[in-house]
Amino acid sequence: MKEPQSLYRAGGRIDSTGLAAMMHPMIRSGNLPAISDAGRRLARAVLDALLPPRCLACGAVVEAPGALCGPCWRDVDFLSPPLCAACGHPFAFDPGPGTLCGACMRARPAFDRARAAMRYGERGRQLILGFKHGDRTDGAPAYGRWLARAAGELVAEADLIAPVPLHWMRLIARRYNQAALLAHALGREVGVPVICDLLVRRHRTRPQGHLSPVARQRNVAGAFMVHPWRLDRLRGRRVLLVDDVLTTGATAAACARALRRGGAAAVDVVVLARVVRSDP
Repeated sequence: MKEPQSLYRAGGRIDSTGLAAMMHPMIRSGNLPAISDAGRRLARAVLDALLPPRCLACGAVVEAPGALCGPCWRDVDFLSPPLCAACGHPFAFDPGPGTLCGACMRARPAFDRARAAMRYGERGRQLILGFKHGDRTDGAPAYGRWLARAAGELVAEADLIAPVPLHWMRLIARRYNQAALLAHALGREVGVPVICDLLVRRHRTRPQGHLSPVARQRNVAGAFMVHPWRLDRLRGRRVLLVDDVLTTGATAAACARALRRGGAAAVDVVVLARVVRSDP
């Protein structure tokens, strides 16, 4: 089972929007060695005039691709300590290092630690849906930086990065795996190897969106396995699992169990956004 690199890396869609999303970072990063500095500046100016970069949330013109305008940036609820030492749920006050939230005190999750870049509030939800279903894959580089900041020590201890996989039928329908795009962006940001097909989704599960916590666990139970060709890369390694949203943690827990069965020494999780319980 080979990793569909063209789908993961390019978003799987080559139209005017997707082409602009890819051209902007390519030209701005200077990855055009045959063109002089003056030529690159001219190319950037022409491209920005024809297809100005737009805010990932509201669509207003911004200075650089994959950015937010000032008002939308202020609306994003970024998460920072104090957090639960296990699941990363934010605390209203600092209870001291190593403190667990009530849920993790009752039952530790199957993964070791989880962290999230932002809260899945109104603006966070808008960004996630645009990235996941609206072809706003140009946000991946910025999201990779957000994930790197959120993960902190998790990145420093990780041996490899892996995304939560999509079933192949859903991948064809969606044309890209948003978790894989995030994993690649994070890997480029921090220099940790990314293995996109480390995990395989064995069967097509129902969408989790409207399921209860118990139904979510049942839905993904046994849904994941380690790719047989990747077992040697996994044994004894610390894995940083990447996904777009953490709600109840059922999917992350199912992936963590599969990775541990495959020989992983530890499994941490970093997501772009997480649902915050009203009563931690």
